[in-house]
Amino acid sequence: MSASKLILTQEVTGLGSAGDTVEVKGGYARNYLLPRGLAIVATRGAEKQVAGLRRARAARDVATLDEAKQVAGQLAGLTVTVPAKAGNGGRLFGSITTADVVAAVTAAGGPSLDRRRVELPSSIKSTGSHTVTVRVHPEVSATLAIEVVAA
Repeated sequence: MSASKLILTQEVTGLGSAGDTVEVKGGYARNYLLPRGLAIVATRGAEKQVAGLRRARAARDVATLDEAKQVAGQLAGLTVTVPAKAGNGGRLFGSITTADVVAAVTAAGGPSLDRRRVELPSSIKSTGSHTVTVRVHPEVSATLAIEVVAA
């Protein structure tokens, strides 16, 4: 098995963030990362793309640890209600996505979040209370209680 050196174009959980140079097994690169556009082969010409990705990530990320702790504090004291279409017994038509959670946090007066930083424990397919984790910073994550209600 040969290893492939790649540059990530998007964040891959457990592997790295956009702009990181990683070395993975050939099959993982060939069958998963490259076809889905999550990575590109590391070449000299790709260095310009990496610089652009890092600039975009720096602008999007929360800059300092103190800022991250402040955002986590805001999230902890926030009550978030997510409206969704539901049938009898509280079962949803579809499921709650990370984009739905981000929109509900913004509507509740919370900080603006990147949907890729929100981690759902599993598919949320019923009304009621659920807990969501938000990775605000590599060292700071916050838990957010959401209430899914029938719309």
